[in-house]
Amino acid sequence: MASESRKIKILVMDDEEIVGDIAKQMLNYLGYEVALAKDGNEALSLYKSQLSYGGDPFHAVIMDLTIPGGMGGRETVGEILAVDPGAKVIVSSGYSNDPIMVHCKEHGFSAAIAKPFDLQSLKSIIESLL
Repeated sequence: MASESRKIKILVMDDEEIVGDIAKQMLNYLGYEVALAKDGNEALSLYKSQLSYGGDPFHAVIMDLTIPGGMGGRETVGEILAVDPGAKVIVSSGYSNDPIMVHCKEHGFSAAIAKPFDLQSLKSIIESLL
């Protein structure tokens, strides 16, 4: 588990409330501090706020690839990287064969994780980026 003193912050963006809640519970269990966003606009706003608040950005962002009727990870990753080129952005989707999931780094993402998440996969992918 992450050290309490490190306060590693993870931002999770997903339009499905239950997916966000489960991801938050899993990440909290692993010792991380978690913020939730329902779409790209909210995620970008939270990311910018966290960055300007003492310059302590989120350590990683997990973004749903597509958000029906809203800005998904596909569009948001570029916006996040524009304000923080060092951002660690993980794309997530239930469609693991989507070209962006397969070639995530070519699209600005640091890594990809398939839904539904399992605790070990989530832990491994985050630890590999920190």
